[in-house]
Amino acid sequence: MGGFSFLLAGFLIVLFFSGLRIIDQYERGVKFRLGRFVGILQPGLKWIIPGIERIERVDIRVITIDIPSQEVMTQDNVPIKVNGVVFFRVVSAEKAILEVENYMYAISQLSQASLRDMCGKAELDTILVKREEIGEKIKEVVDKETDSWGIKVTDVKIKDIELPENMKRAMAHQAEAERDRRARIILAEAEKQAAQKLLEAGQIIEKSPSALKLRLYQTLSEIASEKNSTILFPFPEEMLKRF
Repeated sequence: MGGFSFLLAGFLIVLFFSGLRIIDQYERGVKFRLGRFVGILQPGLKWIIPGIERIERVDIRVITIDIPSQEVMTQDNVPIKVNGVVFFRVVSAEKAILEVENYMYAISQLSQASLRDMCGKAELDTILVKREEIGEKIKEVVDKETDSWGIKVTDVKIKDIELPENMKRAMAHQAEAERDRRARIILAEAEKQAAQKLLEAGQIIEKSPSALKLRLYQTLSEIASEKNSTILFPFPEEMLKRF
């Protein structure tokens, strides 16, 4: 009898310790009893009946999933490769386990399909310039589809856009031509402003004999600074007034 009690006590101790589970602060435990959902376990030390109950752990932190590079034909028939990243978190551990088989795989596939769909409806220039807007549209689509799974998509970012080599060369030539055009416009604008200022200065000098004389002296001073020129006046300057 004593041996049986010892074995029973040992069995109960092993049973007790084998049923202990620790749920971390960033986790939630979905508890099942004989295959039926019975509740959500909060963080802390928990005990389940071994062999009868089990738990599925769900991480409720923000999770990041890469969207693999996708080959997409844009609306203007340019083949490109696009990849991105999805940020999401589980807001309902019960739905994430009960409503979808593998929510991370499902979100990955849904994000890939949405990325191809959105980029296929946009032109290349729009994709290059408005990445944020396209990412926001993808986020809205994925978030709506995953709402019934207890998932909240917080953000979608388009990371890299790979263009064909011929398209890269064409865009480089276009950018060079645009820079040349802007340079010519700036130069023409500068010449226009300089000509306007010269015209205004000429009009002021024409109205003022003193200004004309000062300009003459300034010119003579600039010539004399070279020290290799001789300036001759055939008659005193005062005699100019008599003529």
